Amino acid sequence: MATRSGPLTEWPWHRLGNFKYVVLAPVVAHGVHRVMTKGWSGVDVFFSLILPSLLLRMIHSQIWISISRYQTARSNHRIVDRGIEFDQVDRERGWDDQIIFNGLVFYVGYLAMPSARRFPLWRTDGAVVTALLHAGPVEFLYYWFHRALHHRFLYSRYHSHHHASIVTEPITSVIHPFAEHVVYFILFAIPILSTIYVGNASALGIVAYITFIDFMNNMGHCNFELVPRWVFQIFPPLKYLMYTPSFHSLHHTQFRTNYSLFMPFYDYIYNTMDKSSDELYESSVKGTEETPDLVHLTHMTSLQSAYHLRIGIASIASKPYNNGFAWYMWTLWPLAWLSMVLAWIYGSSAFVVERTKLKRMQMQTWAIPRYNFQYGQLWERESINDFIEKAILDADVRGVKVISLGLLNQAKQLNGNGELFRQKHPKLGVRIVDGSGLATAVVLKSIPSDAKQVFLQTGTSKIARAIALALCGRGVQVIMNEKEGYDMLKSQIPQHRASYLKLSSSDIPQLWMVENIDDNEQRMAPKGTVFIPISQFPIKKVRKDCAYMSTPAMRIPEEIKNIHSCENWLPRRVMSAWHIAGILHALEGWNMHECGDDMMDAEKSWSAAIRHGFLPLTKA
Repeated sequence: MATRSGPLTEWPWHRLGNFKYVVLAPVVAHGVHRVMTKGWSGVDVFFSLILPSLLLRMIHSQIWISISRYQTARSNHRIVDRGIEFDQVDRERGWDDQIIFNGLVFYVGYLAMPSARRFPLWRTDGAVVTALLHAGPVEFLYYWFHRALHHRFLYSRYHSHHHASIVTEPITSVIHPFAEHVVYFILFAIPILSTIYVGNASALGIVAYITFIDFMNNMGHCNFELVPRWVFQIFPPLKYLMYTPSFHSLHHTQFRTNYSLFMPFYDYIYNTMDKSSDELYESSVKGTEETPDLVHLTHMTSLQSAYHLRIGIASIASKPYNNGFAWYMWTLWPLAWLSMVLAWIYGSSAFVVERTKLKRMQMQTWAIPRYNFQYGQLWERESINDFIEKAILDADVRGVKVISLGLLNQAKQLNGNGELFRQKHPKLGVRIVDGSGLATAVVLKSIPSDAKQVFLQTGTSKIARAIALALCGRGVQVIMNEKEGYDMLKSQIPQHRASYLKLSSSDIPQLWMVENIDDNEQRMAPKGTVFIPISQFPIKKVRKDCAYMSTPAMRIPEEIKNIHSCENWLPRRVMSAWHIAGILHALEGWNMHECGDDMMDAEKSWSAAIRHGFLPLTKA
């Protein structure tokens, strides 16, 4: 909210939360009644466009959000090189409020003006009048209203809410208190009401005008410059008639300049144009080359995880991933399937999904366009390894120092914990990191210091072997009920510590270290068992009488910027041990690969993590 909230700051349906769309029920009921009593022929053009236009506006805005986030993660045309944090995402969660509001107002207008029911589909003369009235009265009145909003009285009570976002995103454009939106709607209604009064209004003309406003608003609040230089070279006066993202970005960083809506003309007239506008535009268009120090290579998990990507739905990505999701997300299942099919057909390489920064170190997250179930298909393994190999070689050519393999990109069955790529390319400059050393350390630190026995579900993975060796070395008894894993570990444990590894199906403690554990195995655990995952994937919580710990992860230091999405199922500002391991590798300048059977010393990795400000989630 604003610094000191004024009257009519909150939206009327604020307390309804995600159920706010219920306020559109009268519109839906009206339409259903019309169809049932008079048939589809009884629904006139204007009314038939109200609800579809709202849906199209939401899709339009979401496309801008995804494009903007993708471009600011990978593009060198970024305008403001600062991060976005969770508080901004939370503040901008209600970007669709103004769409709901407009829909209700148009419905009320439809009921109040019988002439709306006779609107033609399109009239060119009405569109021309709309354009002229927007360029004249609307832009002029908006300019002076905007300047008034920057007076300390109105700014502190209303407009400061919008300006809390220094680094803008497309949806920042509509994040205003309710009272402000009422005034904006009155301004934008001038061309609409005028054409209705004159008699040359049309249904598509009104929809087109609202679409134009959305387009310009979204474009102007992108944090990357997308308007090419040649546009102004062909028609130089256009610089007075159309703003650019960099032009409006200065308003959010300087506050007292560049007040215009979409046409800088009025800033030139009243001498409020920022003197650095042209310079910032040129530097943003030119861009600056940027090479990340670290790349974390991940992939999609379930079909719905596409929404959870940073470039997906902002409000979903800002919360830990949950397979359940909200009920209304199920309506997007067709879109999830479509995105999977498109990724499978057209996905030719890893794509950038996130850009973060730790002091001077630049970091990016790249995603392989494949899902969990595809990693388990034998016929997909070669193509997935090709994706990973291409990403590694691309990072190497660009001068990236470290690439960490996340989730199944380091699966032993797939590429031997990344060893395949080290053997294939022995002269790699980029270091391949599977993060096993730090993951082992995080698991070991989560085990209570007074523990005497632990149950190890499997001993075949790299991390499971390291944990078993470390626990036996410190005198903790490790119990297994899997003969194959037990025999494998037995041969690797020093003779004087071999007695601490035990094969038993009856002597089962309450501390379980598990990897891929099914429901039946969980039911075998005694009451009060604590399940500690040793893999990157969380355990399905079957037992209410047992405790479930997080996958190996740590809290990140405040110095890491531009964190406004959750890493899969982890809480906010928590990062997986495998991801952190890559960061430490780059910070410390370690020159070894951590892949295959090679592993960083667990204690060394833990000490480095603590020294750089990473904190444990739990205290043993």
